[in-house]
Amino acid sequence: MHPENSDIDHVADSAKQSAQQAIKSTQGMVNSALNSVAGTAHDLRDSAVPLVNRVSERASAVVQRSADALRDGTQQVRDGARQASDATVDYIRDEPVKAMLIAAATGAALMALVSLMGRSRN
Repeated sequence: MHPENSDIDHVADSAKQSAQQAIKSTQGMVNSALNSVAGTAHDLRDSAVPLVNRVSERASAVVQRSADALRDGTQQVRDGARQASDATVDYIRDEPVKAMLIAAATGAALMALVSLMGRSRN
């Protein structure tokens, strides 16, 4: 064997080992970077879950308050209509002639208004 071949083999083996070390080093850095990205994603998810839960709880509370307010408002309207109805019935019972005259006048006024509106269209 020639000494030159031995030197070439030695250089080739050395280059091969250097390449293998570079590949292992690159693989290690890639694995480390992937682990870091995975850890960051996990941390972000852990931070987002409580925030989403708080937003959901607040939205639920707003919906509940709105439903309560609507229910209270509806009850107030019902109570007001019941009181107006009771007052009307009491007035008719106490003053039947006046109530009929008021009803007749109101009906006549409404008919006159409808008649005027019909003429203005033609």
